Amino acid sequence: MNKTFQVRTSTSSIKTRFVALCAIVFLLPFSAWTATLQIDRVEPPHWWVGMKSQQLELMIHARDIRNAKPSLQYPGVTLVGTHASDNPNYLWLQLKVSANTQPGFLNIKLRQGQDSTVVRYELQAREKDSARREGFSSADVVLNLMPDRFANGDPSNDNQAGFADKANRESKQGRHGGDIAGLVKNLDHIAGMGYTAIWPTPLLENNQPAFSYHGYASTDNYRIDARYGSNEDYRRMVQTAKQKGLKFIQDIVPNHIGDHHWWMRDLPAKDWLSNRNTFTPTNHARTTISDPYASALDREGFTQGWFAPSMPDMNGRNPRVANYLIQNAIWWVEYAGLAGIRVDTYGYSDKNFINEWVRRLREEYPRLGIVGEEWTDNPSVQAYWARGKTQANGFRSNLPSVMDFVLQGQMLKALSEPESWNTGLRRLYESLANDQLVAYPQDQVLFDGNHDTPRLFSALDEDPALTRMALAYVLTTKRTPQIYYGTEVLMTSPKKHDDFDAFRADFPGGWEGDAINAFTGQGLTSVQKEHQQWLRALLNWRKSQEVIHHGKLMHFVPDSGTYALVRYQGKNRVMVIFNKNKSDTSIDLKRFQEVWPAITKATNVISKEVLSLNQTFLAPARSVTILQTSIP
Repeated sequence: MNKTFQVRTSTSSIKTRFVALCAIVFLLPFSAWTATLQIDRVEPPHWWVGMKSQQLELMIHARDIRNAKPSLQYPGVTLVGTHASDNPNYLWLQLKVSANTQPGFLNIKLRQGQDSTVVRYELQAREKDSARREGFSSADVVLNLMPDRFANGDPSNDNQAGFADKANRESKQGRHGGDIAGLVKNLDHIAGMGYTAIWPTPLLENNQPAFSYHGYASTDNYRIDARYGSNEDYRRMVQTAKQKGLKFIQDIVPNHIGDHHWWMRDLPAKDWLSNRNTFTPTNHARTTISDPYASALDREGFTQGWFAPSMPDMNGRNPRVANYLIQNAIWWVEYAGLAGIRVDTYGYSDKNFINEWVRRLREEYPRLGIVGEEWTDNPSVQAYWARGKTQANGFRSNLPSVMDFVLQGQMLKALSEPESWNTGLRRLYESLANDQLVAYPQDQVLFDGNHDTPRLFSALDEDPALTRMALAYVLTTKRTPQIYYGTEVLMTSPKKHDDFDAFRADFPGGWEGDAINAFTGQGLTSVQKEHQQWLRALLNWRKSQEVIHHGKLMHFVPDSGTYALVRYQGKNRVMVIFNKNKSDTSIDLKRFQEVWPAITKATNVISKEVLSLNQTFLAPARSVTILQTSIP
């Protein structure tokens, strides 16, 4: 008996009838299956010719497939090996796809006794110059947003059959209905504000019974959550964003999945998850990875522990797991046309696995932006993951960029606390000395806040002046900047880290009938409008400023509640002056003659006013002033 299994292609989501068949297959006890292989999963669902790596590993799931005998005939493609685990329902095929292989369909025959099944697997052509795509860098400004909380463009997809977590906008923990259609509808607003890249929290299927809105507990690594839209909707969104000058960064989670992931009904191997598929909580001791005195037991307790029973920890030390996760990330970059990846809980993964994960991605896409989350206030821990330096224990990271939690935390303290010889603005000054720990400080991502932190305006006691100082610093210092959605209109939240859901309120105007609309300005206070206009002016100015993107930095010891930094490149100069004082303060410009001419004309970047500067500058009270000039 022969049977053909058609693998889905990138030009559509799984066909409805195939989805229904898969659901029926999963619901039936294995004893109800026929002797013929009933294949319900082949992952990756398709691949491409012309990749740098010629190795491709397919994971096939079907009852009792382990002993099936595979064969194929296709010019340029060789079956070089197979792997079977302790679970008889999985079989891995190792293929070599030679450089000269042409696009087309492989017919992979799987024979069991007298029966055989044919898997029809597609190899596609790559987009032109796919490997040469440009990633994100210090020339960009990244907008971080939560799709479920940004804008609801298609209310008809808010609830889906088979998804237990229903829409409930009245609940902080519930789904609110934001989706891909809402994002697409507002791409012009995002581009108009001056952002050049978008990082949404994960859009993959999270068919969890509750708290599914945040997206960090995937239940299918190859499918966009239907409540956001389809795979094709996602790809079209990325391409549309690109046409508007916006790069797209996908949030990927190699460290864990959701406990309702389809694997959990039939785990591929006894060691597919950490601690032999058994929940053991992580000790969160992130210093153990680089600490020369840490015990091996404690290191294991960090990387092999789980976040929670609902977030099973992936065992990256299993080569099948590692390769699956690497290929999955490559698949999304190629399929959707991504410019970059934000890696959740980066340091919690096995360091050798995650380093190889990055290496393989950058092998295929040398300029791909990749930033890892390492939530720490310890600069040595953060620097451990940044590329370009060999650590004391011999580890050399491949990761291009790390989220700069250290500097972000110091920035909030610097602006919140009183001035003294070692507090206030002095924190910003001294924190930049940590840049000596990394090879490429400009690649570190500095942010005003994100979905896991209190909102900037609230963290700074709802002080608009301090909020502008923070944003000016994020956007002009030697970093790759990221801004959290809602910052533009001074959205608020609790100040403590004990109510994460409250940090993720809906963006005003993203829902039909919202009384306040930040997209149009309707209902905003005068303070909010002024702040939004100020940020828009700063972001759009920054777009064309090579001196900010790639210039050098010199800063000066804070003095009596003021602090100045200068960005310089060639003859171009930008000075940023912070004044925390409640009164206008005279700044002696002679201090800055190393990089700033003593007597000059300069333009106020925001107001566009041309100023004739003498030897002093009167910095307005509670302000940040950005001046630009060119030296003779």
